[in-house]
Amino acid sequence: MKKILIPILILSLTACNIDRSPYDSKESDVVLADATGLKTITLGNYALLKGDAEGGGFYNNLYRISEYGGDNVDISGTTSDSFFYYYNYKSIKNNYRTNIIWNSGYKAIIGCNRLISKIAEGKDTETDQLIGENYFLRAYVYFSMVNVFGRPYNQGTGNPGVPLKLSDDVNDLPARATVGEVYNQVVSDLMKAEKLMTLDKNNIYASKEAAQALLSRVYLYMENNDKAIEYADKVINSGKYTLLSKAELPAYATKTPENNTETIFAFKYNKDGDYSDGSSTIGSMYATIQNVGWGEMYASSTYLDLINQNPQDVRLKFISPKYKNPAIPAAYWVQKGTSSSGAATYSYQFQNTFQQNGNTYFTMNNINYQVLSEAAPNKTNYYFVNANGGKTYVYLDNDMDKRNGYPKFYVLKCSLQEGVPQLWSPVIVRLAELYLNRAEAYAKKGNTASALADISIIRTRAGIPVYNSVPAGQTILDIVLQERRLEMAFEGHRRYDVFRNKLDLDRQYPGTHLSGSNAFYTVPYTHNRVVEYIPEQQIQIQPNLVQNPD
Repeated sequence: MKKILIPILILSLTACNIDRSPYDSKESDVVLADATGLKTITLGNYALLKGDAEGGGFYNNLYRISEYGGDNVDISGTTSDSFFYYYNYKSIKNNYRTNIIWNSGYKAIIGCNRLISKIAEGKDTETDQLIGENYFLRAYVYFSMVNVFGRPYNQGTGNPGVPLKLSDDVNDLPARATVGEVYNQVVSDLMKAEKLMTLDKNNIYASKEAAQALLSRVYLYMENNDKAIEYADKVINSGKYTLLSKAELPAYATKTPENNTETIFAFKYNKDGDYSDGSSTIGSMYATIQNVGWGEMYASSTYLDLINQNPQDVRLKFISPKYKNPAIPAAYWVQKGTSSSGAATYSYQFQNTFQQNGNTYFTMNNINYQVLSEAAPNKTNYYFVNANGGKTYVYLDNDMDKRNGYPKFYVLKCSLQEGVPQLWSPVIVRLAELYLNRAEAYAKKGNTASALADISIIRTRAGIPVYNSVPAGQTILDIVLQERRLEMAFEGHRRYDVFRNKLDLDRQYPGTHLSGSNAFYTVPYTHNRVVEYIPEQQIQIQPNLVQNPD
């Protein structure tokens, strides 16, 4: 039987750069015998989770499940890359990316277990700090994996989660624990980490506040709203972090983590050592920058509709439309149709406009349609009267470059760190999320005023009007989740935010997720594909693993 081996890695920390190479000259117990060895193993665990900026390792593959399976993106074509199965909810049991998540995650867990089980607490603050960091990393992995392979907590704590391996014994092959058991372990580990970590290291390492921030998210997922608020308060009131200003926010991704006052914990990627040509990075799918990147995945029309409700929102600067040159004035909208098989279709329609007698028109099917306007809060809406006599709302802009008919709304939230086209250090927790965690918990407790106060902080920073009350036809939870979608887009949260709130995922917008047979226009939160299959390779290695249902 194949065993998962303990990762023993030699790492050197120079200018915050983690270099990795196999360590084969000492037994692990010897490595653990001194302070340098403890740091070596701990940095090895960070390295396994971080992977590299080119798309390898735990995080880079985890991200593709969490973000591509949401409703913030559309892909402009098919691809042979296995992440396409996350995007179209056609999961396969031998997805190599899912297997990387499992393998890298458990290797890191065993590395954490090695240090936690062998090193006694209380020797000195530096040792306790390292033990605490390993508790944090183990909790982060288990929390991430139970969200991928197990159903949301509020759909039943008795549902199967992932194996809870708490030893470094390669012969210890536990069966799947329940979702509730995994969450209990995550909470226990994070509380232990919070207690042990007392040193002020920079935010590319775990810290007391990182543990508190992740606890706030975990409790929110558990719907323990009082605890979610308590731990959000601890981080917010610590005074160690500040929201970037409205002017700084659009440049969030360009800053290194250590130079970002809002980042609580991030995996640091370096332009030297972690980055090659940028072709396999997360950002490379979102944009082509300086001729680097594929630029094949764009902001979805529903995300654009939401953020365009306030054209002054500075978060719009994370979206970079690629216009034709020279500029061609156009009106565009999403049109719903019906295919020959009777299935619904969603496509972008671009029509070149012209001016006549001071009015704007476009020609479609040999008919001239006038673009009319009406006042709306904070903006002007444009529309034309369609052949059925109803209003079709449009955007007035310039024509855009397209790929397979999909306009290139590039996403810049995962690129341009230090000016390098596709370099980005993924943020695991940041201060804005804590305000949103607290707002959601307040909303679920019925405390509308406090929820609106936290949402106002986020909206004010974005430069858009605040809510004085809940708009008609919406609930306070609707408002909170909309703001969470706007603020945390393209950071790997959306899929979980939808399903954990027992909402169906609406994907009725243009994109190749609607191609082929049996497309998911809506993904019910009760559907089996809300969770990924356990990698078939792992089932073969460990027969006591029970597969998720088809």
